[in-house]
Amino acid sequence: MDEILDLRGLSCPIPLIKTRDALGKVDNLTLVVDEPTARENILKFAKSQKYRTECTSTGCDYQISIFKK
Repeated sequence: MDEILDLRGLSCPIPLIKTRDALGKVDNLTLVVDEPTARENILKFAKSQKYRTECTSTGCDYQISIFKK
């Protein structure tokens, strides 16, 4: 199952917590965040869990895709 989360406007650690919780329920997750710190923390967390990630930026937003291996 795949899921898309819009986490714009949320400050850390809320985006990271919501990401962690969602990854417990889905195989692939796409996130939209607008804070560079949230982007960095989510990418670090995903890599620490050995998930594959892709990140692109569009204007002020970052789209992060996380794939379980």
